[in-house]
Amino acid sequence: MKLLKNIFMYLSVLFVISCAQKIPNATISKIAPKEDKGFPFEIQHEKPNIKLSHALERNYDAYLGIQPKYNELYTQFKYTEIKGLDYSNHDGTITRRDPSKVIFENGKYYVWYTHRQTPTSPKGAAKSNDTIPSSDWDLCDIWYATSKDGFTWEEQGVAVPRPPKPNVGWRSVATTDILKWKGKYYLYYQGFMEASGKRGDDCPVAVSYADSPDGPWTPYNKIVIPNGAPGQWDQFSIHDPYPLVYKGKIYLYYKSDYGVKGNLIRMQGLATADNPLGPFTKYAQNPVINSGHETTLFPFKGGIAALVIRDGNEHNTIQYAEDGINFDIASITELMPTAGGPFIPDAFTDTKDGRGITWGISHFTAVNGWSTNHSILTRFDCDLSQDLNDPDMKKSYMTYKPEHYYKHGLNGKQKKRIAVQNEKTASSN
Repeated sequence: MKLLKNIFMYLSVLFVISCAQKIPNATISKIAPKEDKGFPFEIQHEKPNIKLSHALERNYDAYLGIQPKYNELYTQFKYTEIKGLDYSNHDGTITRRDPSKVIFENGKYYVWYTHRQTPTSPKGAAKSNDTIPSSDWDLCDIWYATSKDGFTWEEQGVAVPRPPKPNVGWRSVATTDILKWKGKYYLYYQGFMEASGKRGDDCPVAVSYADSPDGPWTPYNKIVIPNGAPGQWDQFSIHDPYPLVYKGKIYLYYKSDYGVKGNLIRMQGLATADNPLGPFTKYAQNPVINSGHETTLFPFKGGIAALVIRDGNEHNTIQYAEDGINFDIASITELMPTAGGPFIPDAFTDTKDGRGITWGISHFTAVNGWSTNHSILTRFDCDLSQDLNDPDMKKSYMTYKPEHYYKHGLNGKQKKRIAVQNEKTASSN
């Protein structure tokens, strides 16, 4: 019996040696444990073949570069005041907000936006009527402006007025975006049928179309993307419709809110169509982005990039999806454009190699305080482009004077809480 065991062990060793001889050296090195040599001092643009911490694994796997300056989807944002638009001394009676993507046609740039011109500034839902707005986007029409250089703009007037009651948007049309498809132009927008704030911001998506960016625009007078079914995350609203041409289809991204009043969570979904007038099919696993206050996306390389601002766990990030659906964080940044409408030359070309963006139009809100609440348009610049290399846009920090920080000081409730706590601490000693 002992002899048989020895023979069996001898044959097993021969079998292992024989198999190892048949495995290429490269394969053996892959299955062998990585030698722990420590992380190297010199910059390694390729992931080193050593055991790494989660943080370093993420640095190579999650981002497009090992530092912001090497990351094509990282940028700082710079802002420039737009010239040519009047705001009635910022008394709150005129607002311009939520700009569309910028397009270039007929030798000039075009942008569309939410425009309100009312006798007063917004007064809340309870005090609103046919002439007094409840919110900054109540009692609005869609206007447009053109520019030769992107800095000075000339307002051209109304593009899509509020339609007569009871058509979609009779109370307000707002938050528009542009699509060019087979030689025609389409403006998608939110259509309000009651003053914003009475039940929330409940509204579906409507569309108007034209043969020229200068119009005239014909309203479709039908809902093109309806709210979700009762109980679904988007049951009450489809906000910020944002169309791109991707994979031969219209990919229209949108925002919605779910949760309870006072604690709404904003996320972004996707609906696709073969025709600008629909039918649109919502992606089954919506939402596709779990954060962000508005929709701002653009083709990049073979996929879609998104600016995700302000709301949610992943606010202040730029994200990327190789398939336009499954988004991951590509970079973290700051001072992101609110409601950004970038200039995207290949937004509608069905590009297989999106070149990215370098500038656009966004807005600032509550410019002169809440008593005269209104918004203004501004220009932003950035380097999220394969064709630009601007090191000044790739710095990873912003320097602020002390006054900037003090503007973000404690509020009255917080000061009172601290005073009470100080009294308790003093009395306990």
